[in-house]
Amino acid sequence: MNMQLQWHEKFKVLINNRWLVLVCATWVQSCAGVGYLFGSISPVIKSAMGYDQRQVAFLGVAKDLGDSVGFVAGSLCEVLPIWVILLIGVVQNFVGYGLVWLVIAGVLPALPLWVLCLALFVGTNGETYFNTAALVSCVQNFPKSRGPVVGILKGFAGLSGAILTQIYLMINFPNESSLIFMVAVGPTIVVIALMFIVRPVGGHKQVKPSDNSSFFFTYSVCLILAIYLLAVLVIEDLVDVSQAIITLFAVILILLILLPVIIPIRLVFFSGPRPPAEDSLLSEAQKQEACKSEQDVNEIILSEVEDEKPPEVDSLPASERQKRIAHLQAKLFQAAAEGAVRRRKGPRRGEDFTLMQALRKADFWLIFFSLVLASGSGLTVIDNFGQICESLGYNDTTKYVSMISVWNFLGRVGGGYFSELVIRKYAYPRPVTMAVVQVIMAIGLFYYSMGWPGEIYVLTVLIGLGYGAHWAIVPASASELFGLKSFGALYNFLSLANPVGSLIFSGVIASGIYDYYAELQAGLSHQNSEAILAIPLRDDDLTCLGTICYSITFGILSGLCLVATVLSLIVVYRTKRVYANLYGNSNS
Repeated sequence: MNMQLQWHEKFKVLINNRWLVLVCATWVQSCAGVGYLFGSISPVIKSAMGYDQRQVAFLGVAKDLGDSVGFVAGSLCEVLPIWVILLIGVVQNFVGYGLVWLVIAGVLPALPLWVLCLALFVGTNGETYFNTAALVSCVQNFPKSRGPVVGILKGFAGLSGAILTQIYLMINFPNESSLIFMVAVGPTIVVIALMFIVRPVGGHKQVKPSDNSSFFFTYSVCLILAIYLLAVLVIEDLVDVSQAIITLFAVILILLILLPVIIPIRLVFFSGPRPPAEDSLLSEAQKQEACKSEQDVNEIILSEVEDEKPPEVDSLPASERQKRIAHLQAKLFQAAAEGAVRRRKGPRRGEDFTLMQALRKADFWLIFFSLVLASGSGLTVIDNFGQICESLGYNDTTKYVSMISVWNFLGRVGGGYFSELVIRKYAYPRPVTMAVVQVIMAIGLFYYSMGWPGEIYVLTVLIGLGYGAHWAIVPASASELFGLKSFGALYNFLSLANPVGSLIFSGVIASGIYDYYAELQAGLSHQNSEAILAIPLRDDDLTCLGTICYSITFGILSGLCLVATVLSLIVVYRTKRVYANLYGNSNS
């Protein structure tokens, strides 16, 4: 009886363990990035509905809007339980993609383009509820490990395209439209099963010694998962594997995804009493919390010195300048003691902002426009990846779409890890890593635009890594610069950069250039019945073939990624003091 009671108590502890929440959140995210399957879905919709590339681009923009317009999710998560947020996402995902499947499968008659756009918007908008619930819960549960947590969660969201593709191949549906059916049903089942577990939990949330080994194990599983998926994709591309082997591949994949649940089980059921070292660490953390108000006052005074300092002080000799600044600082400390220092401009960077307060900050808009240029460019590649592969003569596009999902996953996990390493070890602002990955994206786009050998593989690796890293770095940066209080609203506003960039780059530039060359090739083929191009043309619809279909577009996007790099470096320059205050003391 006592044994049963003891296990019952441990089970209650397990349900409230923050590591179990993180693991379950990764499972939610594993099926929450269905928008990344658009590269596989769009050729099916294009063929079934007889659309041209511009119409497919409109569908892509509707999908991107749904994936990024998360104001409602961000606002509701501040007033509603997390399980309600997840349930709303489930309903939207099921209704939206379910309607698209009914039309493509012929169950319903053909509907106008705007109806399918609306259905894709509604279905993909369900992702914003999944993302918001998972990120808000886990960032609040792990406030001292934001980079790794965000990177892991966003990484599994980026990998969901490859995961769902492998499960789709395992089930061996009779037609391609069934992929849309699985997108409607799969996430619904998983999220309903987990929606009461993923939530902020109580308890001490400081860094614990056991966290290092737990994060190391999680990163190891992520790396093994990525290597395994890449190996499976290469094998399926080179060898004609049987259905039994495909099923075995999918079962192993599912087991790898489930493997991190070992962490909370070990911590709850197989860990002894908390060691003295951990107790001392927690007491030290509590002492730091007690000193927080004093540090905040000092940071306010330093900020006031910058505001009150006359411009001519900077031109004085060094010794005289130091005297003037010390005198001004002494006056401000005295005024602070008398209650005379007031915040005239709201919270300082590093404190809690509302969305409206953040919108008045230049740093917020610099991050946003940097995202528009770089993340919008990456999303243009992902949305058009099915057509990119077809233009180069590859018939089975799902393998390449899955491959870019794997690199997207590695970019997100790696972006979270390396950006955390940069600030913890060197106290550099986190956005410096964003500038680095934007240069990487520019190189990948330029390589494709030049038509050099193996361009599809270089594009897959560099764009997958670069685009993925953005969505580990940016949410963590936003939480550091503008606080956790309105993190859901801030994150979802920054996510608007995706559809803004996609609308311009994919809906206007990429699709316009693609259709121009498709019409040109179709005209030439009608004028001359003999083969004019090296790659045979299909005459059932307007299809562009060759690197020319996207090389000009990617040349333009390469330049825009470099502009985004400049914007990110401006953010780095402007936030050096904030990050020095946040992390500098711990590194000295």
